[in-house]
Amino acid sequence: VQLQASGGGLVQAGGSLRLSCAASGRTFSRYNMGWFRQAPGKEREFVAGTRWSGGTTDYKDSVKGRFTISRDNAKNTVSLQMNSLKPEDTAVYYCAADRIDRRNVIPLDRDAYNYWGQGTQVTVSN
Repeated sequence: VQLQASGGGLVQAGGSLRLSCAASGRTFSRYNMGWFRQAPGKEREFVAGTRWSGGTTDYKDSVKGRFTISRDNAKNTVSLQMNSLKPEDTAVYYCAADRIDRRNVIPLDRDAYNYWGQGTQVTVSN
């Protein structure tokens, strides 16, 4: 399985970015997908997730109302629209695929995901 993330960059506070992740190598539509991020010196943390069938999402509290995760099972892609960005959103962002086929709940624990994209840097300046 390969996950290819793109779309990071440098943006001013209050700006927007859209991250995309293209998947290949297994049946994308059967797996929950997540976005995680890791800031320097910090643990990798869950940001947003989408259930394998679509329609159900989950978010880290601090990004609710600002970030939106979506998936297109026909195109094997998952995206993260990030609006009203803050300096504390600065991190390397990773897309990840659940290790379990058609799990009912979106896992928040990074150990539940066994395939990871290469990461894309998001930097938000004051």
